Amino acid sequence: MGEKNERYSRQMRFSPIGELGQERLSEKAVLIVGVGALGTVLANHLVRAGVGLVRLADRDYVEMSNLQRQMLFDEHDVESSLPKAIAAKNKLKAINSDVEIEAVVTDVTIESLPELIEGIDLVLDGTDNFKTRFLLNDMCYKLGVPFAYGGAVSSRGMSALFIPGQTPCLRCFIGQGAGSGQTCDTIGVISPVVDIVASYQVVEAMKYLVGDIKSLRHTLKSFDLWGNHQFDLKMDKPKDNCPTCQLKNYPALTEEDDHMTTLCGRETVQIQAGHPLELNLWAERLGKVSDVKVTPFLIRAQLVEGERFVLFPDGRVLVQGTEDLVRAKSLFNKYIGG
Repeated sequence: MGEKNERYSRQMRFSPIGELGQERLSEKAVLIVGVGALGTVLANHLVRAGVGLVRLADRDYVEMSNLQRQMLFDEHDVESSLPKAIAAKNKLKAINSDVEIEAVVTDVTIESLPELIEGIDLVLDGTDNFKTRFLLNDMCYKLGVPFAYGGAVSSRGMSALFIPGQTPCLRCFIGQGAGSGQTCDTIGVISPVVDIVASYQVVEAMKYLVGDIKSLRHTLKSFDLWGNHQFDLKMDKPKDNCPTCQLKNYPALTEEDDHMTTLCGRETVQIQAGHPLELNLWAERLGKVSDVKVTPFLIRAQLVEGERFVLFPDGRVLVQGTEDLVRAKSLFNKYIGG
């Protein structure tokens, strides 16, 4: 216990946490969905703080453009084409071996999310799109699990902690059409915004996890670092007709899951094969018609047509070099089929 006291000594000297709060943190489990810009900061803070279990879920792998703001990755991760969840776990285990860290390389969907949330005390949003955020919001409210929302783009950020049965939900503040706006891939983002948003998320999460409920902010905070302004929107009453926290219809949980998705600003279409992909088998097959790079976690294939495939064991295929769904499906059917 002496070593643990030394590791967390400065945090425990902070009276709202203390020894009791530190013990409570060590007994908690959190899920971070998305291990990119926000997710790496979230994971770094929570692992260093001594949260008992940190589960990381992400579908993507590390690319050079990530390094400007995704703090747990380096050039070696890019060269190795490591999945973000795996690369993050590798770094985090070297930071705090006492914390149990689970890395799940998967697309977070209606089907996969219930298992990811099992045994979790709080879910943190590290995603980059509102479709997934509404899915997290609706699943968390259905299961009664708090949801720490965060978003960052350009020099602007937003954050809030939504608690089922105690606060309104994300849908009460942000409409379903919010996902059609600006993204980091189209208008960029500066790294300090990411750090601040994630830090706001973690502070509210820590208040909740140690049981200091009276100190929760109970606002949707938004700010623009470059424009030098911020605003707190109070969480008063939920919308009477909110389909999630009032009517309990949970619309994101009843939508049909898309098997094809355009990844905004990345010239990439994601296609769900509908079954697991044996990497060694597909490396052999695609190696006959394309240049293939194989890692333990994925296959990258440069097609003669100019586009690229990235295959994952869970059945996901990224078609890179196009945002044309018809073109992507044609290439998928030509080389991989149903």
